Amino acid sequence: MELDGIIEKAPKGKYWVIEIAALELMTQGTSRKNAFSMIQDAVLELIESYFGKTVRKALKLSIYEHGNEGFGLSSNNNKILLSLALRRQREISGLTIREAALNLGSKSPNSYSQYEKGKINISLDKYELLLSAANPQTTCSLRLG
Repeated sequence: MELDGIIEKAPKGKYWVIEIAALELMTQGTSRKNAFSMIQDAVLELIESYFGKTVRKALKLSIYEHGNEGFGLSSNNNKILLSLALRRQREISGLTIREAALNLGSKSPNSYSQYEKGKINISLDKYELLLSAANPQTTCSLRLG
């Protein structure tokens, strides 16, 4: 499983801009290679801020290029990567955990929060439902590898 991303040269041609929409994360680099390094560092910083240093140290990220402008980001722990995407999308939409749970038809915010904490494996079907509950406006995509 990969989170889709885009990379392109900035209009003035000096920097490479790179983005992962599912994480609402964008950065830049002085070269294509540097931009990939920068986005990995940014994802690891997010992981640490949400899940702590232990999880960050255990997480290994991989980037797979898909043509000139596309790439995929995967990890050795898809559960954490999907959990991070859910949490980021919920926060961006301005919803609380309780509101996201209600969007799923659940009165228990604790059950939904287990997904965001990375405590439960998420199937792709379930991820689609959770993502829609977290941010009904989102159009993030995954790539199966």
